[in-house]
Amino acid sequence: MAFLGTSTAPLEHSAVPSPLFHIAPQRGWLELRPRELWDYRELLYFFVWRDVKIRYKQTFIGVAWVVLQPLMTMAVFTLFFGHLARLPSQGLPYPVFYFAALVPWTYFSTALLGATSIVVENQRVITKVYFPRLILPISAVLSGLVDFSIGFLILVGVTLAYGLRPGFAALYLPFLLLLALATALGVGLWLSALNALYRDVRYVMPFLMQFWMFASPVAYPASLVPQRWRWLYGLNPMTGVIEGFRWALTGQGSPPGVLLLASSAVVLLVLAGGLLFFQRMEGTVADLV
Repeated sequence: MAFLGTSTAPLEHSAVPSPLFHIAPQRGWLELRPRELWDYRELLYFFVWRDVKIRYKQTFIGVAWVVLQPLMTMAVFTLFFGHLARLPSQGLPYPVFYFAALVPWTYFSTALLGATSIVVENQRVITKVYFPRLILPISAVLSGLVDFSIGFLILVGVTLAYGLRPGFAALYLPFLLLLALATALGVGLWLSALNALYRDVRYVMPFLMQFWMFASPVAYPASLVPQRWRWLYGLNPMTGVIEGFRWALTGQGSPPGVLLLASSAVVLLVLAGGLLFFQRMEGTVADLV
């Protein structure tokens, strides 16, 4: 018996069924879609701006940490490595020598640490919404440029205060910054994918960054390395970046030609391999995190 106002006829689905999309990881260079990154540029901007705001949210002195961190480290290095250990400084004042290395190094270490953990930190977004996962490590690397810009302005002021005037060598600074950015992105792609597989990576990172800093000419000049091993030392990409920053800002010394060539070659290999590895892992990241 049917109730008044109802129908016993079977319900028909009048709505058109939604199309199904199958998302698969890219398998090679031919399937990399840079246009897709451009289509999601607004989302990239959102991630970058969110990282900048979260970094100094509920901090007492806020963005001042960008200046205080390298300045305090510079003071410690100047005291112990400069005045006490008497390490050579390539004829530069110790504050300029160390600060010129700490500004690019601080950017690199912050960007690399952020890129390594960003996939795991955004696991809820990854499992619910599709977007190119490559946006995540790229946003971590780009967000560090805000801090770098502030620190770089202070570095220029310190350099000018000591009577040093940058010359034409300063035109190399954008290339050196791009090299540091590519290094952080290339290594970050490897580590972010590995961090999704093995959570041990986050425990290894502090030791890796500490070892990497002392393997780079931050506290000492690259000239202490014997000439015959200089090309091998340049396989560390940050070696060319740091030595290049000192030379480009002060104009003193010789350009790090061999170091930059070796560093650039390594960065290209690491970045290319990181892109392929990250794209291979993209299809399984949602299940792993």
